[in-house]
Amino acid sequence: MARDPFAAARRRLFVSVVSDTLDGLGFRNQAFAPAIRPLDDTRVLLGRARTALYREVFHVPKGHNPYALEIALVDDLKPFEIAVMACGGNPKIGPWGELLTTAARARGAVGALTDGLVRDVRAIRKLKFPVFSAGIGPLDSKGRGEVAAIDVPVELGGVRVESGDVIFGDADGAVAIPRKVEKQVFAAAFGKVSGENSTRAALARGEKLASVFKRFGIL
Repeated sequence: MARDPFAAARRRLFVSVVSDTLDGLGFRNQAFAPAIRPLDDTRVLLGRARTALYREVFHVPKGHNPYALEIALVDDLKPFEIAVMACGGNPKIGPWGELLTTAARARGAVGALTDGLVRDVRAIRKLKFPVFSAGIGPLDSKGRGEVAAIDVPVELGGVRVESGDVIFGDADGAVAIPRKVEKQVFAAAFGKVSGENSTRAALARGEKLASVFKRFGIL
């Protein structure tokens, strides 16, 4: 696989410090709704978004392939990309499962995020592939939801995402980092995590919270 462009962030950062950094830079609406949770909270989701916009459907016309754009997106995933499937929060649309996981993983993709459902949970956990979703259910998307467009701006979990934005998720939830400010965000987050390490060490030595906060300004 190609060199991981997010290796340092994967080792040193965590989502809450990145969320705080986004807040400090004026981007206060980048955390996905709390209902969007990891299937396995030991896995870290970090990579570039590739978006798919779903629409609700109620039948499949004869001769029509309802998976055409979904397949096109997954087959075009590049290393360190994340499939972001916006379903409008529809609890009947389950866009992700074991087979898409297997195909995406083979392309070098590093995860998936959806406000729809996911299934084949045990198999996905066994593959150690990070997936965040709004729920778990056995439903297939066929006849319920269909990709209307790929690589377009989408909104899911209250957050606007464009292809190329950075998605970062761990046990605390997930955030989207707009591509135009990612360098600024990561630089500030590395600085903040260093300050948090100093704060933690001082508190562990028994220093009072008030004095530590006065010195470092971090809580």
